[in-house]
Amino acid sequence: MTKMLWAAAAIVGLVCGVVGQSAAADKIRISVTNFNMSFLPSGLAVKRGFFKEEGIEAEVIRMNANVAITALASADTDYTMIFGSVVRAAIRGLPVKVVASFIDGSTHALIGRPEFKSAKELKGKTLGIQAYGATDHVAALMMLKQLGLDPERDIKVVALGSAPARLSALKENIVEVAVISPPGDEEGRKMGFNVLARAYELFSFPFVGLGTNAKKLKEKPDEVKRTIKALIKANRFIRQNREGTIQTLVDWGRTTPALAAAAYDSAFKVYNLDGSIPEDGLLAVIDQAVKESKLTRQVAVSEVADTTLLREAQKELGIKGR
Repeated sequence: MTKMLWAAAAIVGLVCGVVGQSAAADKIRISVTNFNMSFLPSGLAVKRGFFKEEGIEAEVIRMNANVAITALASADTDYTMIFGSVVRAAIRGLPVKVVASFIDGSTHALIGRPEFKSAKELKGKTLGIQAYGATDHVAALMMLKQLGLDPERDIKVVALGSAPARLSALKENIVEVAVISPPGDEEGRKMGFNVLARAYELFSFPFVGLGTNAKKLKEKPDEVKRTIKALIKANRFIRQNREGTIQTLVDWGRTTPALAAAAYDSAFKVYNLDGSIPEDGLLAVIDQAVKESKLTRQVAVSEVADTTLLREAQKELGIKGR
């Protein structure tokens, strides 16, 4: 009887401990614009338990870029993975900053109708994007510029929403070219469209990272640091585990194994291993944002970024940042 009582007590203690750990977990909300390869670190950190390892219960929410920034600035969400939009918002005076970068080059591609063989043929044509000012819009403009076109004069831009909507617009000849992230680029190729350019082959630029608000940085720095650590772990998993990443993308992105594999193979190299924000890339993002905002003053890096907690996270993970 004594042994049975001790066993029962041990079970109760174990259950209480688990419940206590669950109750103690910090609940956070992270916004992304799509459940796709570009934003996979957040989904993978949920699915593979990296947030849980850091005592975090994360909810990943899909939002358009403008809505995501408003929600972040007002603390209705805790974090966003949309790097460039956070920089632009900080320049406009909103209380937000980027704290890490997870993709050093955009995974976006320009997908054209079958009759177009190169981006230079697109002069005077219409480009389909997800939303004005969103990451895909910025990526498309930079690709067109690198390819010798004037994005403001040579191309008409229309916002069409989701990747399926952009592919449908291509099919119906509503637009001649669209900017798409994996696995949508592979879907487009199977539909007979041509991949005219890939952003990461043209330039380096931090496109997906982690942004948060000033209140979070001030009041919960440890939570921010643990969130960064979970996402660094996810990035390292992506670089080191092809099959596991593909399976996670199938589940999280609700895509097929073939499309997930194509997305992985076309994009895995742009994921860094330490969450560092490349200085030259950040300066390029700031320069782009300043031009878009038509500011006449200089913008300091400290206005838009804070890497203090990133360095602490790297140290705790035994990683030497760049």
